[in-house]
Amino acid sequence: MSGARRLGLLLAVLLIALSGCKNPFAPRLEKGGDDDGSILGNQQTIDGVFRNFQYAYTFKDTAIYGRLLDGTFTFLYVDYDHGTQVSWGREEDVRTTYGLFANAQKLDLVWNNIAFQSGDSLRSMVTRAFSLTVTFNPSDIVRVEGYANLTLMRLSAEADWRIAQWRDESNY
Repeated sequence: MSGARRLGLLLAVLLIALSGCKNPFAPRLEKGGDDDGSILGNQQTIDGVFRNFQYAYTFKDTAIYGRLLDGTFTFLYVDYDHGTQVSWGREEDVRTTYGLFANAQKLDLVWNNIAFQSGDSLRSMVTRAFSLTVTFNPSDIVRVEGYANLTLMRLSAEADWRIAQWRDESNY
């Protein structure tokens, strides 16, 4: 059998085998609950928001990260060198996070204990400890620890939670 004929047969067998898949290289995201075996969380739960946040950092996925943020999102932190509070909006945060994702070889985010949680079915404030290790290269590793003080909002009890405000309370 010639090489071209063998390649054609191989492609035909592959197409038949994959005919049940719409696109095996771009599987759809699971929409189920957090315990359905999906690597992504259900953003209708606050735990799902944290799970997706961790996923976005681990896999440097700006699409998942962007879906976590509300359109009114604000990031706040204290610049200890200048003694000022700095803030920025959603667009700048996504751009900054993309830069971090692009320049880091590896990101390891671990969510620790919840120090505070209060709210209702449409608005919740959560302060949660975290540890983040950013590996730029083997000789440049940055470790950040602290608390993320998040305000989460959603339009209805059936809607996904989104982060409206993130006040960084870390050692960085």
